[in-house]
Amino acid sequence: MARSYFITGTDTNVGKTFITSLLAKVLKDKGVDVGVMKPVETGCGLADGPLAPQDALALKAASGSPDPLDTINPYRFKEPVAPDIASEASGVTIDFERIKDCYDKIARAHDVTLVEGAGGLLVPLAPGKTMADLALFLGLPLIVVAASRLGVINHTLLTVECAEKRGLKVRGIILNNPSPEGGPGRGSDRKEIERFTDVPVLGEAPYIEEGNPKAADLEALKSCMELLAL
Repeated sequence: MARSYFITGTDTNVGKTFITSLLAKVLKDKGVDVGVMKPVETGCGLADGPLAPQDALALKAASGSPDPLDTINPYRFKEPVAPDIASEASGVTIDFERIKDCYDKIARAHDVTLVEGAGGLLVPLAPGKTMADLALFLGLPLIVVAASRLGVINHTLLTVECAEKRGLKVRGIILNNPSPEGGPGRGSDRKEIERFTDVPVLGEAPYIEEGNPKAADLEALKSCMELLAL
């Protein structure tokens, strides 16, 4: 049976695309047919005219997905701001039904589908709607990516509490180390997060030079897949 997960973060720039791409690579290397989706992307640069959604392109490359880019990423905007602000500035209405149609096509074609959100759960997506509302609309459980740096405990617990109060199931947390030295609480953050929530920390990704993951660096993410029974 096909499985899908909505990858969210405790904030922007915590490594959601990086971790989602690595998870897709791990699944692909295991022989799993993995689909990916980035429903909305802002801050897209121009590439010979059209907007180039770098996150969506990274996910497509990591997964080897043959799905059309416009299905993987139905909405993209130039302005590096919240999606509802970017869409309003562009005169575009973000339609949840259109996103679900694209998601359904991808999910039907693959064994596992990873859907990456933008920013955190309460990023405004459309008038009166947030990323949390989209995850609920798609009916997907969450994987939370948190950057291992000062504040990670608070930000992670806030995200989990917000999700659960909105009726979202959080399947697990992945700690990402965005720098070689890690945060000041490295080694203890995981214990504190697990002390205050029943949501498991699936693993802790070591610092990896972007675009150059070594086989040994992927072991933590392989364990994440095992805990998700993938």
